[in-house]
Amino acid sequence: MDPNIVISNFPEIRLPEPSVKGSVTVEEAILMRRSTRGFVDQPLTLDILSQLLWSLQGSTGKRSRTTPSAGGTYPLEIIAIVGTFGVTNLSAGSYLYNPESNGLKAYKSGDLRDQLAKVSLEQSAITAAPVNLVIVADYERTRSRYRNRTERYVHMEAGHAAQNLYLQAAALGLGTTAIGAFDDTGVKDLLSIPGDFQPLYIMPVGVPAKPNA
Repeated sequence: MDPNIVISNFPEIRLPEPSVKGSVTVEEAILMRRSTRGFVDQPLTLDILSQLLWSLQGSTGKRSRTTPSAGGTYPLEIIAIVGTFGVTNLSAGSYLYNPESNGLKAYKSGDLRDQLAKVSLEQSAITAAPVNLVIVADYERTRSRYRNRTERYVHMEAGHAAQNLYLQAAALGLGTTAIGAFDDTGVKDLLSIPGDFQPLYIMPVGVPAKPNA
């Protein structure tokens, strides 16, 4: 299938329920947190992908998520870019995360990592990682309430989400890094991101090529 064909009419993929109790303490995860740019060729499981996505924007109750949001406006969306054999039992492509159902909506087919790296200053971590999680924001959701402080609050929220992912990855024995250097228009065009949304972070995730130290 042409990787540029939108396949959003496909039914939503329900992910395994995320765990709310782990074997690594918050303090240990903070201590282990590192930026990782090298990854081994090893796929993630659907359980792990679910846990990672939940850490970024998952639901924790009525109108509450894992990441704090100014006024509960929740301007962020997460797009998962899955490489070939990047996640067991999941085809290569891009997927939009639904926090309320903890599900994925297939959006575009095909392995987009090389193209994503090309519009991101050829950063090799994007191609090496089995999965890249892209944080995008609709500023208007927050602007309607906070006006001239919108950008500040949205960027704070993106930072909160990124740190959540760092700590969750560390707790799972995985690595990630926050990439903010890319061509905004190139990323939007490649991922068919609607005009109201802006990409803020690309976060490759996978098993580190060597243990974090």
